[in-house]
Amino acid sequence: MLTSWSTSMTKMQLADVLYRYGDEKFSRQIARKIVERRRGKPIETTFELVEIIKEAIPAAARRRGGHPAKKSFQAIRVEVNHELDVLRASLEEAISLLNPGGRISVITFQSLEDKIVKQTFKKYSEVEIPRGMPVVPEGIKPTLRLVNRKSITASEEELAEKQPIT
Repeated sequence: MLTSWSTSMTKMQLADVLYRYGDEKFSRQIARKIVERRRGKPIETTFELVEIIKEAIPAAARRRGGHPAKKSFQAIRVEVNHELDVLRASLEEAISLLNPGGRISVITFQSLEDKIVKQTFKKYSEVEIPRGMPVVPEGIKPTLRLVNRKSITASEEELAEKQPIT
């Protein structure tokens, strides 16, 4: 049986989760179908949920891209596991444990994660100085010093070498 998170969410809350965490274009239609279906009986299996999602997405859109439920399941996973909150807490903890001169490296797999990492590193790599103060007082340094200002991504050569996972 699916967890209680889905049975207590309103249509708008569910649509927001699907759109925010899954970047699902059809989040409202999917949320509407889920809410309609659960009025009749609880959604008990992931296969039932997949069918509901498929019904909510227009046929033309189902033929393009990957599996029609992929984005929705990603969004549900992120919400249920509180993945973004865990990432924030983990970054804070890693920074607090970092030795002087140490380095932190983070690999992200989606834009929401990337944004949190960038915001956290920015927060710890800048010193807040009161307005109008002409210079930074001696001894005040940021917690982190950024080694790279921009994300490092795979080069064209590395992408060309990509091996399928077996």
